[in-house]
Amino acid sequence: MNSDFYNWSDIRVFSAVLKTGSTLAASKQLGMSQPTVARRIDALEHELKLTLFERDTRGFQPTKCAEKLSLLALEIEEKNEHFAVQVEKCRHTELTPIRITAPRVNFSANFAAILSDFSAANPGIDFELISSSEVLDLAAGDADVAVRIASKILDDRLICTKLTTVTTSLYASQSYAAQHGIPASIDDLEGHRFVLFGSERAPFHISASSISLNNLLRDRIKPSQIASQCSDIEGVLTAVKAGFGLGPVPTSLANDDGTLVRCFEPPTGTESSSWLLISPEAYRRPEVKAFATFFAPRFRAIFKPKL
Repeated sequence: MNSDFYNWSDIRVFSAVLKTGSTLAASKQLGMSQPTVARRIDALEHELKLTLFERDTRGFQPTKCAEKLSLLALEIEEKNEHFAVQVEKCRHTELTPIRITAPRVNFSANFAAILSDFSAANPGIDFELISSSEVLDLAAGDADVAVRIASKILDDRLICTKLTTVTTSLYASQSYAAQHGIPASIDDLEGHRFVLFGSERAPFHISASSISLNNLLRDRIKPSQIASQCSDIEGVLTAVKAGFGLGPVPTSLANDDGTLVRCFEPPTGTESSSWLLISPEAYRRPEVKAFATFFAPRFRAIFKPKL
């Protein structure tokens, strides 16, 4: 006699009908339609070659065989639930933190809000945030996910998603604007002082959009007009807010700050892009794919440039 039995999910249906006394009540408990419950009971009786319920006007009445099997069915159901709980614990135990790298300026309150919302919807998934302006090698395992700003991504090993168009304009502090005024265009820079990146040309880790405007400014002003030179965007932002001079600041960052005065619209040709990059190995992890799907539209909504 073949004793193999594979339709273990039907045991749950059997127990529900046994407890409730009808396929209608069982369907509500199980979250499935009444015809499906009745069909599953028929299939179970056919496979077992037993009559488990007598059908009458009062509902489904268990037979003596059903009563004998009820305790075993309950044990199976409890073990199945325990198995599901253990599987979930194993999943959480095996989860490793999602390692995200980005320049420090990107780890803003808005960025944190996206991570918080994802964590609330996906308990058990942790993050490791790597604040760095260096271009870490994702394919080599230095991080799982990166947010970068570049005109294009040259590493074709990475999973790339374009997030936003990045623009940079010239900004002043409110105190500088009140005391000195602001230029009306890129050709109206005479008489102003400037905060720029680097000592000659902007270093590689500054966004391409900021580099373009920074170098455009260097080509149009005198060395004597340079009041301060900084190694990163945080330095430029601090110096501009201190009133040392006008400086190139990404429009999304300036909008987020809310205290700066924009001199003119971002010059044409200085645009860049922000990207979400994922290593191939990390992308095979379901939690990383889920994060990418969750993160991209929310980042776009928050950091879309307001021209």
